Amino acid sequence: MAEGRFISYLRVSTGRQGRSGLGLEAQRETVRTFLNGGSWSLVSEFVEVESGTGKADRPELEAALAHCRIMGATLIVANVSRLTRSPDFMSRLVAAGVEVRFCDLPSIEGPAGKFMLRQMLAVAELEAGMISERTKKALAAAKARGVKLGKPENLSNQDEGRKAGRATRTAKAERRATDLTPILADIRSAGASTLREIAAALNDRSIPTTRGGTWSAVQVSRILARQAA
Repeated sequence: MAEGRFISYLRVSTGRQGRSGLGLEAQRETVRTFLNGGSWSLVSEFVEVESGTGKADRPELEAALAHCRIMGATLIVANVSRLTRSPDFMSRLVAAGVEVRFCDLPSIEGPAGKFMLRQMLAVAELEAGMISERTKKALAAAKARGVKLGKPENLSNQDEGRKAGRATRTAKAERRATDLTPILADIRSAGASTLREIAAALNDRSIPTTRGGTWSAVQVSRILARQAA
């Protein structure tokens, strides 16, 4: 049973299909059927009309993913084949940092779903795991030969790990600020000028903070400072 917020991504392959609606209504019905029942809301819909060339550029999908991050929503797609024809695109989907639900693969959700999605969409993830396993075996073999592991100089690896963690958090915060840029511009153009007014407008639009709470003036100031950096 579906729960939470969803944003649908619909795709047709030609301008003619986009204008006529051929294929779109079938996808919409598939999404409606999948979401039937439960406590859910369909926040918005993004429609991509692709030509025969330039399929690597999917602005509507990028907008849908950004909106999912902003709203804390799950991207829902009628059919898995709609998104699995480009390896480059598949890896971008995994890196987007959003939950994805395919109506024809309802089991793809939660932690197990993320694992399955990575197996389907990012061969590089699997290769990284294999490299890690080989590294573990090499370390075990070295230890069996009497090589002392965990030398003091290896503490620098822990420092590198902490640096990598900080870099990941910074990148996530910067992406969040970028996703919010057009929304904040729209709020300001509507007349909100103070930090409190902007925070109130974000809350009125049901846009959660990074941690899922409500906005305050302090949080808005941090986002604006990051955008100005």
